[in-house]
Amino acid sequence: MANLAEFLDKLPILLVGLLMLATMMLTAAAGYVLRRRVRLMLTHKGATEEGGAEGYIVSAVIGLVALLLGFTFALAVGRFETRRALVLQEANAIGTSYLRVQGLPEPHRTRMSQILVNYTNNRVELGTASPDKMAPLIVASDRLLVELWAGTLAATDAIGNSALASSLHSTVNEVIDMDSARKAARKVRVPGEVFLALWLYIAVTAGMLGYARSETQGRMLAGILFLLFTMSYMLIIDIDRPAGGNIVESQGPMIELRETLKQQPPGTFDTWRKPVVEPAT
Repeated sequence: MANLAEFLDKLPILLVGLLMLATMMLTAAAGYVLRRRVRLMLTHKGATEEGGAEGYIVSAVIGLVALLLGFTFALAVGRFETRRALVLQEANAIGTSYLRVQGLPEPHRTRMSQILVNYTNNRVELGTASPDKMAPLIVASDRLLVELWAGTLAATDAIGNSALASSLHSTVNEVIDMDSARKAARKVRVPGEVFLALWLYIAVTAGMLGYARSETQGRMLAGILFLLFTMSYMLIIDIDRPAGGNIVESQGPMIELRETLKQQPPGTFDTWRKPVVEPAT
């Protein structure tokens, strides 16, 4: 059902809601027409309609749909929370790498610091970009990671096998791993089969409501229920969309990191460091 998920991603959330509402209205109308035909058929045969069971059945079906909505909502929120937590973890990894880079000699310190600043700016833009603008930002992010690792290797050659080199390798590796983790988290979505099953269950429930609630007051209450189902379905789809939706993970930690890096250019922490004296030639 990957095609279904891709199809839903291409549709505006409001349009998905309108399609859902239209589907429920059509199935409810079909249920109402079916109820009238059953009544006419029983009247012609001189039989009477036995009532009372529809209410219990409709209540059970509505309870099942509510359970499915809650289950799907929990899936979407779980994935959303994972994406939000990864933003903080990545910001911490970049910040730690930046601090350790300040212990490198020049020109490695300035070069690595600038790469990390550019990478942070790119991640902020990537986290807030619309789907049609993400491709060049992803390419730029991959290029900056290559430059980051190349700069790390060059700096390691300069400082040798030291504790700083080991710790720098560790944090830069974490930055690279976090890029892969965030890409994977954005691809893990609620399966398309779940959305399809939920759509069918809601449509069937609407049909049963149309069959059981033929009076005016019942139709009004059913209409309110349809709106609630539609709003719930739209909310789940919105949360499940990592990009292009109205509810996306906050980039607050990355934005704060970007501002912190602006205020801490290379050399900020050299207050009590001894100047490096070049050996005489």
